[in-house]
Amino acid sequence: MQVIETLAEGLKREIKVVIPAADMKARLDERLAEAKDKVRINGFRPGKVPAAHLKKMYGKSIMADLVNELVREKPSEIISSRGEKSATQPSISMTEDEKEADKILAAETDFEFNIAYEVIPPIELKSNDGIKVTREVVEVTEDEINEQILKIAESARSYETKKGKASEGDRVTMNYLGKVDGVAFDGGAAEDAELVIGSGRFIPGFEDQLVGVKAGDEKTITVTFPSEYPAAELAGKEATFDITVKEVAAAADVEINDELATKLGLESAEKLKEIVRGQIESQYGNVTRQKVKRQILDQLDELYKFDTPAGLVDAEFDNIWRQINTDLAQSGKTFADEDTTEEEAREEYRKLAERRVRLGLVLSEIGEKAGVEVTEEEMQRALFQQLQQFPGQQKEILDYFRNTPGASASLRAPIFEEKVIDKLLTEVSVTDKTVSKEELLADDAEEGEETKKKAPAKKKAAAKADAAEGEEAAPKKKAPAKKKAAEGDAE
Repeated sequence: MQVIETLAEGLKREIKVVIPAADMKARLDERLAEAKDKVRINGFRPGKVPAAHLKKMYGKSIMADLVNELVREKPSEIISSRGEKSATQPSISMTEDEKEADKILAAETDFEFNIAYEVIPPIELKSNDGIKVTREVVEVTEDEINEQILKIAESARSYETKKGKASEGDRVTMNYLGKVDGVAFDGGAAEDAELVIGSGRFIPGFEDQLVGVKAGDEKTITVTFPSEYPAAELAGKEATFDITVKEVAAAADVEINDELATKLGLESAEKLKEIVRGQIESQYGNVTRQKVKRQILDQLDELYKFDTPAGLVDAEFDNIWRQINTDLAQSGKTFADEDTTEEEAREEYRKLAERRVRLGLVLSEIGEKAGVEVTEEEMQRALFQQLQQFPGQQKEILDYFRNTPGASASLRAPIFEEKVIDKLLTEVSVTDKTVSKEELLADDAEEGEETKKKAPAKKKAAAKADAAEGEEAAPKKKAPAKKKAAEGDAE
């Protein structure tokens, strides 16, 4: 077998592989000899089929299998023997001439195919001594814990039916039907809907007009949807809601005690306080972690400058660009609304894609050299979390990960990345700094933008740079059923 490099330009490589006809014939003869004792052909005893007849009957199909095996197995062997790693799946090409192909299948001519790929550039790891990060820490106060418990208590409070008119804080149970220009619209109707006046759950103006209603009342409410309402067909439009009040109920007093804890399935108020403290600390800890991670990634981005494989960058850009256009379509906005042009946005997101690919390669190299591994238990736990996120779609999710090549990488990548960050945190300089929760949650670094439903497309994509290990395609959540249009984002 001859291996001839035909292109070495930057990270691009092209290899010509030539397997002599004699070698192909020898491989074919071996396969025919193996098949001789297995095939059953009328008129011949087992194992007594003449080689020439066997070749006539099965030669081409066996040779076709051989060709497929060679183009499936040899590229990775050849690339590995050259001490290279392919950034993406190598592209394989061979003759499309039917006569030439027939000669190859008959072992009458050399079998040639070409391999085109991009190499992952060699990365010389640098010292992490110069990396310094500030870890912001928030001290959880008793007041904050009590405030959170009070919110929990209010959400669990009971209501008692009242005969009088509804006022602020009362719960109204009603049927409603929404219309625009006199025509009912999708998602604008509900029966036995419960709404606490003043909760801010419904669109502005709706709750205010419920003040003073009582059980049995029928009323038409007129409101205007916000200009940035998620459903573009309703944004900025005036709508009417025909409502029928079923019940008005007053809120019972809230008391934080063991009885409340028992109602929530806990043994005592102290246990409730302990759990709430842990939840708040965990929430702050997640924000702290993301800020520290961003600092590390930013400094790694400054440390490592090298050409990135165009194929990886293209794939990453496509993912980002697809998300950006989805966000714009859902919000009903254009690039002009984001104070940019499509050309400028493409340039910006291309840079973002390059950063993510570069950091992904760096983290991969750091992890590999440090012996970072993702265990089967961690993979199973990640899969279980995926199943929890998609209730009712467990079979679909399992089939996806079982049958989609590379799908498991979408589970492994974030786990691997976090373990590499953990490793780096033991090597870099970390300074703890006590801050207020307002300082921690400040959005100056955009860490929180990707969690906001209505974050501008530009900020939203930039925030996702933290996921530098690469985001292989994962099963998408089914689009949630449209919220009842009367309900607002605060629900």
